[in-house]
Order: sequence, then structure tokens, then C-alpha cells
Amino acid sequence: MLWQPSLPERYLKASEDELALVITARKAELGSKLLILGHHYQQNEVIRHADFIGDSLKLSQLAAAEAPKRGAKFIVFCGVHFMAETADILTSDDVDVILPDLSAGCSMADMAGYEDTVDAWQAIHAAIGAKKQRVIPITYVNSTAAIKAFVGQHGGACCTSSNAKRVFEWALHGGDIPLAKGETVKILFLPDQHLGRNTAKSHGFITEVDAAAKNGGIAETALWNPKLESGGLKPAQICNAKVLLWAGHCSVHKLFRPEHVAAARKERRTVIVHPECAQEVVDVADLAGSTEYIIDTIGSAVPGSNWAVGTEVHLVNRLAISAANRGVNVCILSECQCLCTTMYRIDQAHMAWCLDQLAAGKVVNRVSVHADAKRLAKLALDRMLRLVPARGSAALAID
Repeated sequence: MLWQPSLPERYLKASEDELALVITARKAELGSKLLILGHHYQQNEVIRHADFIGDSLKLSQLAAAEAPKRGAKFIVFCGVHFMAETADILTSDDVDVILPDLSAGCSMADMAGYEDTVDAWQAIHAAIGAKKQRVIPITYVNSTAAIKAFVGQHGGACCTSSNAKRVFEWALHGGDIPLAKGETVKILFLPDQHLGRNTAKSHGFITEVDAAAKNGGIAETALWNPKLESGGLKPAQICNAKVLLWAGHCSVHKLFRPEHVAAARKERRTVIVHPECAQEVVDVADLAGSTEYIIDTIGSAVPGSNWAVGTEVHLVNRLAISAANRGVNVCILSECQCLCTTMYRIDQAHMAWCLDQLAAGKVVNRVSVHADAKRLAKLALDRMLRLVPARGSAALAID
């Protein structure tokens, strides 16, 4: 997590209404030079100022497309650090990407460090030895630019929660390089074990969760713990695994549990969850899919239907308000505070401060990816975008 200097007192003491007036005035002053992006998980006070609302990759793609159209020179990304990095990777060098609070990081992204990944890569190949196994890395877009660059350098691709299944399929066929005779593929999936495991299961692989539930059987997935030597795995486990899952997770989605699904069923609710939830939750939910899939599904729900949604609370609350106007009842799957706390660090005070500085001709909190890392990370993103150029909202199939 980066360090964010304290704001001047006038921003800390100002009311939300006063800060909103400052932001509105600076937006008008900066005009087309400014583009504000708001992630779905943002609080309402922030997201009302956004020119576009979406998930992290969609917003970065919009930034790349809209900045040249508008002549925008400044992108204020109301999200977290890896999202601002992705926007910097996809936009031209004459656009400054700004994160209002530099301490707005992502615990999941931080769980996959570059040095740990290099160590894992070397240990995996040492275990494989002369076997004809090719390791192809896939990283969730919720990862640092350094990890995206590592993946791009080693022939892998990024994925989102909506296209992970398609990227898996590409990797299992050898990625960009056809498989040699007798060669097999092993996927190293970073940094979210749950999206990786749920996607592996959707491909028919036996996960270690399923193998344990059956008190036996050979698992085709294995969890790589970077804190342990050789990921905590024996050489045979590394060799036998078709998918190695990095031991990372989303701090929000891990809070949803199977018992929450059971409680919702007693209330006759249809349960829809994000695939960052644990397999045990996805397995018993009615539907699972990306943020956009969840939004589309609730948006098309029939009047009188009842839903429990397993994702971040700010998004669920907005969905519930909108759905109520159509006679659709929506609640969050768990009563606990399923809140993205780092996203919550972006507030009107930090936005007003950033915009005041821009209006005065000073760029603060610029997020800039090194040119070499940018080039390699873009390889990983481009491989994904070639596979799934359109913005789909595909769901994971649930047996």
C-alpha cells in the first residue's frame, strides 16, 4: 500500500455538500480535459460525479477510447491502485491517470508479489524437470502491473470474471503456441484462488475441495501458498496438478458462506453470487457470474421476484433501490459489512483536493507504470482482448 499524505484541514472540515460543490465547480472549470471514472463498489457520494461507471477493465477500456475523443488529459480513477495502473497501461502517454487516495489498494492484488511469483515459477519448473509440461500463467485483472507484466512476458494472459472460462480454454490449448506432440499444459492462476477454482471446476476439473469432500480421489487443482517452500506442495502434487491456484482471495467475497445461501433459500430468494466467492458458496448458489452479469440479471428480473446477492454492499444497495422501483426485491446475501474498505478510502474530500490541484496546474497522485512493465503487461491484456473483444456478461455454469 502506498502512503497518502494527510489532506489540508479545509477538506477534512468541509461538509459533503460543500465538497460536492467544489468538485462540480472544478469539473466545469477543467471541462473536456477531465474524465472521472467510478467503480461499481464506490460510495454514492463519489459515484455521482463519475462520467462513466463500471468494473475495472471496462472503465480502463472506456478511458482509452474516450480520452482521445474528448481531448482528455487527466483521468481521475475512483477505484483502487491496480485499476489506475490498468488505465495507465491502456491509455496514451500524454494522459495522466490519478488515484484520489494513494492508500486505496487491493489486498487481493497485493497477495501476489512479483518476487514470490518468480520464485514460484522457478520452483514449478524445477519440479516438472524434463516432463513435457508447459506452464501458462493467467492473471485476474485484479493484479498489479508487475504481475501482469510477468504473465505477459511468459506467454500468458489476463482474464476477467466474465471471460476466465474462455481464457482457460485458450491456455489449455497451448495459448499462442500450438502444443507439441505429447505436451500438456499446466495453468498457474493468480492471484484469486476462488475465481481460479470455480473456473477450473466449470471446465470439469476435480478440485481439491471436491476431492476432500469425497474423502479421496485425485485432485486436478492444487493451492500454491507463496509463504511456504515450494508453495507447500510436494513435487508429485505440482506435477499432477493441471491448475495451480495462488493462495489469494477477495476480502469482501470471502465473507459469504454456504449457510447464508441456506438462510436465503428459507426466505424463498434466488441467490446470485460473484465467482470470487468460495467454491462451497458458488456450488450451492442458483447463479454465479461477473459484476456485469449480476447487474444485467437483476435488471431483467421479473416483478415480484426475490433475490439475495453475494457481492459488495454499495453495489447491492444501488441494485436494490433500482429494482424496488420495478417491484423486484433485492437484499445482500449476508448481513455482515461486506464492504471494500480500501475502495471506501476514495471520498469527496480527496476528489476535491485532487481537482483543486489540477485546476491550479499541478498533477498529484499520478499512477504511472514503467515503460518496460507497461509493454509486457499490455501483451497479457491484448491476448485476452483478442480472445474476447466484446464486453460480455457470461456467467459460470453451475451444475
